[in-house]
Amino acid sequence: MTPLISINNLTVKFPTRFGEFTALDNVSLDVKAGEIHGLVGESGAGKSTVGAAVIGLLQSPGYIANGEILFGGENLCDVDEDDYHKLRGNRISMIFQDPQTSLNPLLTVSAQLIETIRQHSKASYAEARTRAISLLEETGIHDVEQRMDEYPHQFSGGMRQRVVIALALCTDPELVIADEPTTALDVAVQKQILALIRKLCSERNIGIILITHDIGVINEITDRVTVLRSGRVIETGQTAKVLGQPEDEYTKALMAAVPRLDKRLDRFKNIVTDDALSAEDHSWNIEGASAQYATDWLLEEQTPSDLILGTKGKIESAVATNYILSVSNLDVTFSSGQPSWLGRKDSFKALSGVNFDMHRGEVLGVVGESGSGKSTLAKAIVGLVDPAAGSIAYNGADLPAGSARSRQHPARRQIQMVFQDPYSSLNNRQTVETIIAEPIKFYGLANDKKAVRKLVASVLDLVEMPQRAMLKYPHQFSGGQRQRIAVARALVARPEFLICDEPTSALDVSIQAQILNLLKDLQAEFGLSILFISHNLAVIRQMADRVIVLQHGKLVEAAETERFFEAPEDAYSQLLLSETPSLDLLRAM
Repeated sequence: MTPLISINNLTVKFPTRFGEFTALDNVSLDVKAGEIHGLVGESGAGKSTVGAAVIGLLQSPGYIANGEILFGGENLCDVDEDDYHKLRGNRISMIFQDPQTSLNPLLTVSAQLIETIRQHSKASYAEARTRAISLLEETGIHDVEQRMDEYPHQFSGGMRQRVVIALALCTDPELVIADEPTTALDVAVQKQILALIRKLCSERNIGIILITHDIGVINEITDRVTVLRSGRVIETGQTAKVLGQPEDEYTKALMAAVPRLDKRLDRFKNIVTDDALSAEDHSWNIEGASAQYATDWLLEEQTPSDLILGTKGKIESAVATNYILSVSNLDVTFSSGQPSWLGRKDSFKALSGVNFDMHRGEVLGVVGESGSGKSTLAKAIVGLVDPAAGSIAYNGADLPAGSARSRQHPARRQIQMVFQDPYSSLNNRQTVETIIAEPIKFYGLANDKKAVRKLVASVLDLVEMPQRAMLKYPHQFSGGQRQRIAVARALVARPEFLICDEPTSALDVSIQAQILNLLKDLQAEFGLSILFISHNLAVIRQMADRVIVLQHGKLVEAAETERFFEAPEDAYSQLLLSETPSLDLLRAM
């Protein structure tokens, strides 16, 4: 069968002040009609650059230096912008990663669909609206007549992604490029979107280039897969062959770094990545600063229970029960803030009657779909939202609500958080040194300028970052490096309790493995108690000692990790496990 699109020896370069950077180096691959071809690799491998080159959206000043992209007998490298504008949307469409930013928040869903349909056809308004209704029904949106006149913010993440898919299909394209279409979705919604993509590909006989760092997604729906690294093709072929019996050492290492759902691993295999930091970065050190110095400082004798409770009887009780955290009948309610015509405010109960205890030194996994209350639970513990009812006890003493918890309250230091997005959780206007030094100064853990600087450098060393990184700004680092900096910032407060809210969901599989290994090492070294929130059940199996499951704000199951994965009791838990993308091709490895 003649390929729908053939990419031959494609080379893409970006001029910089330091010379030309080669983003793609002689990349070749074919995609057939009715086939889903996956592109997988680490961040910076060139996956999205392939998609951008095909659809003619290479970011300036990038350019195609060599090769060809044959589509329908035409070399797209020779097409001018006017012709590309006609091609783009009509014959080649794209599904972007974040549906929230892909849709215009000021226009209704119907307006956006109708505008796109009429832009690429001679359809009347009525014909375009009928076509829009049909597309939304095809993508699985219910009550279409009513919902299509709503705005994007009135849809859930999964529903917004269905709208984006409808937009991509409204011109009957021959080829669709899906760039990380399920990264921001929980497993239940991801399962639905993947099934929809597979169904549309088969029924419409369109070719799909699926760009993702999720090996589970590749395993689930692709027919063929190409592995990229540093802009080069490492391996390509049938998905079952590449994932199940990889030939290249890099592909084998990449597969070994994937969290397994079927068994627990002690550690993930480390993949040596191209380090963007120079030799000078690694050779620059502050005298006396080292990972061992940071370790000794963090392990200095602490009496956190004294700091929290101030009464020795309760301290002994807290230690005896070995509970660092006890949540009792916790309710959290959010109101709209806008009263109805009867004077009442609409409210939504995000958590309802949640009860659990967390042992000192354990890792407790929290799972559930979007809207289940996972992040709300974390915010209630750290004091970012106030409970409507119930209590949270830390080291045996009730924690005040966030609005009543002073900044000097010891729990502010003892409980630290690592957020999901390392790109938005760090202040890009401050140097790494200023970011990490802030908790040290605020909590009075060191006052001398030289001592603070030595601690910052040492903690960076501890999280496997060069000490010279302290002189740079967050935007100068990759996602994985930024997350290491975020972990370092949390550690310098000398916490007992760490909350990790989806700390690896924005990272590719190899960087994810490095961050998970780092958290494993730190937890073992310092005896940290960790509340680990994730929608990735495979990650939870690797990290957690126990698991609690939230659904619609209620706790539906709590169990030891291995028992949970081998024999979940609640029907919702069973559903979550069944909807997690399969990694059966990796089981032989």
